[in-house]
Amino acid sequence: MYSHDIFQVLLSVLVQHGQVGLCFYDSEDSSLHYMPDTSDNHELQLLDRVIQEVKPHVIITSAKQERCLTHYLKQLGSNPQYKPEVVTYPNADFGLEVGKQRLLCAHLPFLPGSISDRDKMSYLTSCITFDSPLMLRAVGALLKCLDRRRVGVELEDSSVGVPILQFHAYTLKGVVYIDRDTYSVLQIFKSDLHPSVYKLESGEKEGLSLYGILNRCKSKSGSKLLRQWFQRPTQELSVLHRRQEVIRFFTSPRHSDILKTLQSSLRNIRNIPSLLRRMSLSNTKVTDWQSLYKTVYSAVCIKDTVRNLPQSVQLFHDISEKLSDDLHHIANLINRVVDFEVSLQENRFTIKPNVDPAIDEKKRRMMGLSDFLTDIARKELENLDSRISSCCVIYIPLIGFLLSVPRLPNMVEKEDFEMEGLEFMFLSGDRLHYRSQRTRELDNLLGDLHCDIRDMETAVMTQLQNTILEKSTSLYQVLDLTAELDCLMAMSSASLEYSYTSPKLTSHRKITVIQGRHPLLELCSPVFVPNSFQSSESEGRVKIITGPNSSGKSIYLKQVALIVFMALIGSDVPAKEAEISLVDGIFTRMQSRESISVGLSTFMIDLNQMALALNSSTGNSLVLIDEFGKGTNTVDGLSLLASSISHWLKKPLLDVPHILLATNFHSLLQLDLLPASGLLSFLCVCVCVCVCVCETRRFMCVLNRCSSVVARFLSLDLEDKQLDLQSFIKDELLPSTGELTNRS
Repeated sequence: MYSHDIFQVLLSVLVQHGQVGLCFYDSEDSSLHYMPDTSDNHELQLLDRVIQEVKPHVIITSAKQERCLTHYLKQLGSNPQYKPEVVTYPNADFGLEVGKQRLLCAHLPFLPGSISDRDKMSYLTSCITFDSPLMLRAVGALLKCLDRRRVGVELEDSSVGVPILQFHAYTLKGVVYIDRDTYSVLQIFKSDLHPSVYKLESGEKEGLSLYGILNRCKSKSGSKLLRQWFQRPTQELSVLHRRQEVIRFFTSPRHSDILKTLQSSLRNIRNIPSLLRRMSLSNTKVTDWQSLYKTVYSAVCIKDTVRNLPQSVQLFHDISEKLSDDLHHIANLINRVVDFEVSLQENRFTIKPNVDPAIDEKKRRMMGLSDFLTDIARKELENLDSRISSCCVIYIPLIGFLLSVPRLPNMVEKEDFEMEGLEFMFLSGDRLHYRSQRTRELDNLLGDLHCDIRDMETAVMTQLQNTILEKSTSLYQVLDLTAELDCLMAMSSASLEYSYTSPKLTSHRKITVIQGRHPLLELCSPVFVPNSFQSSESEGRVKIITGPNSSGKSIYLKQVALIVFMALIGSDVPAKEAEISLVDGIFTRMQSRESISVGLSTFMIDLNQMALALNSSTGNSLVLIDEFGKGTNTVDGLSLLASSISHWLKKPLLDVPHILLATNFHSLLQLDLLPASGLLSFLCVCVCVCVCVCETRRFMCVLNRCSSVVARFLSLDLEDKQLDLQSFIKDELLPSTGELTNRS
């Protein structure tokens, strides 16, 4: 008996380089929930949503954590209404291999005790994704905490481990589940090595991918937000309608000039969080001030432009209302205070005239020093050795005023530098530098003007920084709203260029696509034949597609999934018309593996690729299966495929997902292995072959010439001592080969 008197939820989390990996254990049903590694912003809004939904009693994290997580946990601890216990473990407990080993050793009561580690690992890969390193590292620490606290087995013998009875993929409410393999298979993201030798160290660039063709963003914050939308497609109709109405506005040809104007301003939007962070650390550079001014000024221009657009569009209304007048104040303040031209020349913060009278006075005294010091130098020269023909008085910050004279030929040793009434300071090049009575008086009279001016301007800069930091909320609003605007205008530009249409979104369980196109293949192929697709609540939910190799079965599967995906991020889609339901997940099984043995392992190796779809899909999911069992024994693969489809078809009507399955197992139909169902439909891809007459004649001509060359070569008697093989190759064979090359 396990003790369930007090149910607990323990959550383990790691944050690294803008990515969050987490998992949690619910002792009420002994289930382990995992969330694949996902990007998050500096405020950890994604993590906060998870914690608000899950409400863990214990949060486990590494003692070596990023500053944003430290700040977040500190804020969480100050909340009087909800204060979870925070447990930190050494970073070594969050090792990747440590996590895998602890998972392998976990107590899984539903598996036979005699199962080998290999088969156990095969089973685990069908229950939990292994391509999210941060999440797997978090799992290791979570399992350690469970064992230490003996959650649910406090009263049992020490040999009894904490049970894990279920594994569940966790997604936020309203977020569509898509695993990393699916992103790769559908080519939603694709990383290529950068071709420039100067950028090889920076790693990768986006290749031909859906994200690559839709990302027309003009700001980095826009590109980052668009990637987050891709990583977290949504089921929330209100969010999708908000995006669609903006795209619909900008895809109208009469609004093209407004689109260009706004995109021009968006180019100047910079990384506001980084700028504010450096300000808070008083580590601001001149270029930071320049970037901030351009950002705020451009935000003001965007607001002024959007105010003249229809305020019935929600985003336009938000920009008009939420981009406050603080932006005008900040822009005017920076423009009035900072002298950008001089600041860039001197590479330091410099203020304009008429900002601080005291600083202006000191600068005037600095500017008048040149003539004044020339007069002082003329008087000093009268008291110097007659062999010294010239001298000057210079000012060096932090040192003060010095008398500079040329070094005479007889001044070799240090003792030779001594002059009556002068204090030798240093030798620089061929000039000697001294303090005199007059330079000491200048130090007392004028002080360290240069340092004083710098200190006073730094004080002005600090005051300006504090004023801007007080308005940081307004600046973050700029980042959020302009990034959203940038994303939607980027998708509008793509929609215009590629002739996409706005899909109708519905909560009903149906997908209808009329004359759909594959958004990537149509860019690579000169000829693309549009295809339609329909799956309703009671008909055609399970489609089995057959056809010859290279006939386009896989492309058709991916095309449907990409169109659905695009609708779930709010984008227009490549189709003449589309009505798409809000699916909760997209699952794929489109990559075969070679089986390395027979028996149980054969089944488990192939089943692992499909198990997540079998276990996790619902009646609102889209499942793609391509050539399942290709690398497995034919009988095993066919049996496994038939049983998987039968498993879905025997479910209640509302639990059957949209399924697209392409296969070369024709026996699946011929042997009548599937149960009769109105949900099941069969499709066949047809191929039309069209041969040009001219091409046929050309081919036959080349074929005859090749046959002639081969016949001549075979007629040679290689044992004939009088045969000059090199001459034959040169005179007979090579000319014929060249002729064939020219013909081809």
